[in-house]
Amino acid sequence: MKLFRKYLSDQKGITGLETAIILIAFVMVASVLAYVVLTAGLFSAQKAKEAVYAGLEEVRSTVELKGSVLLEMDSGYGTSLMFTVGTSAASEPIDFTDTTEQKNVVIISYQDDFQAVPALDWTVTKLTSFGDDYLLDSNELFLITVDLAKVNDGATDDSEKLGAYHEFSIEVKPPKGAILTIERTVPARINTLVNLY
Repeated sequence: MKLFRKYLSDQKGITGLETAIILIAFVMVASVLAYVVLTAGLFSAQKAKEAVYAGLEEVRSTVELKGSVLLEMDSGYGTSLMFTVGTSAASEPIDFTDTTEQKNVVIISYQDDFQAVPALDWTVTKLTSFGDDYLLDSNELFLITVDLAKVNDGATDDSEKLGAYHEFSIEVKPPKGAILTIERTVPARINTLVNLY
């Protein structure tokens, strides 16, 4: 009888089984948690990689102003604006097919205190080019001539036309990359061709 009581009071086997079940449950919860953490980490790493590549693509499609900005004047008012553009080193080509072919993808807009013109007509002259296309590659320079007829036609009187002391900004907007903003003031002394500093 004593021996029988000893077997009834000794529950080591049951305690070991319960401990094993609890241990297995902890391992399962830990593995699920580890899977969730790893998946979230891989997802955030993928999103960070996409953001870096998108940023690089924007930077590689940047138009830069190269040299002076010239304003052609007639009867004291600006008729056309000329400036040279290039790209940064190792950049993506930018399509500068001008508005005469009605296939342009680069938009040039105008703004001053009196009006905003969302799209101006412009032409391109290749200064240095290595191909027959109008793709602005690295180490190439294009002279852009912007027609300001819409600006002067949209003015309500002569004081709103592009004349002496007039402040304005031109934005060159490629389909990808940063916008090139050119802000200038027409000086008091004007000639047929004015260099805007």
